[in-house]
Amino acid sequence: MFFYLAKAVWFVLQPSTFIALLIGYGAILIWTGWARWGRRFVSIGAILLLVVGLSPLGNALILPLEDRFPRTDLDQQPAPAGFIILGGAENRLVGSARKAPTLNEAGERLLEGAILALRFPDARVAFSGGDAGILYKSDSEAQGAADILTSLGVERGRLVLEANARDTYENAVFLKKELDRGGAFSQGTRWLLITSAYHMPRSIGAFRQAGFDVEPWPVDYRTRGPEDFTKPFDKVSEGLRRVDTATREWVGLVAYWLTGRTNALFPAPGPTEDSQG
Repeated sequence: MFFYLAKAVWFVLQPSTFIALLIGYGAILIWTGWARWGRRFVSIGAILLLVVGLSPLGNALILPLEDRFPRTDLDQQPAPAGFIILGGAENRLVGSARKAPTLNEAGERLLEGAILALRFPDARVAFSGGDAGILYKSDSEAQGAADILTSLGVERGRLVLEANARDTYENAVFLKKELDRGGAFSQGTRWLLITSAYHMPRSIGAFRQAGFDVEPWPVDYRTRGPEDFTKPFDKVSEGLRRVDTATREWVGLVAYWLTGRTNALFPAPGPTEDSQG
């Protein structure tokens, strides 16, 4: 129920959709007896479109998320026992139809997962991701990820695949059960979590809540750092997308905290998580 409710609420509340609905509703009202309110809605929507689409707002919102967790120190001992890659890097709907790997802008999750797997040949590689579609169904992300990882040189026998999770909390809960069942997880071993930098706070919080202490390896950065705090966008579509992405994570953090799916409102690095400097 949480999954479907979250999808429905977010569809309406995401900034780009809200602005479009505001302008569209206002345009309809202009042709009715509520023309004054219609002009107001259209005007407010147009101003929001320009501010959200062209201003640095998207960067200002996403920077605190991306900078929250630095990459863990890979030189410390013991060596990682495994790497966890979260789904969200593939377009399975298109990939299944075209019979070809189809990565989106989060494709670094799989790429860096393969790089780390080759660097640490004794570590397991776990992937969690099912089919999160509602209107359009496809096969599991796990199958596509397995094909991509093995093509990049990761041995099939090293893979642990979880193919049912539809959101971040399910990633944590289902994958922990999968690793426990297969005997791949034990307390005291180091597991690195690979996901987009802006998504790391919510992911770490969900894994901690599930009783799975992981170390962060953020990828898929969207900004250079603080220097982008005041950097405007040259395309309205890019600014809208950045604000949508960041807002979704902030709303997700609050929703997870209110429903007990994360161990903190804004999870922070633990004492064992050291930066590479």
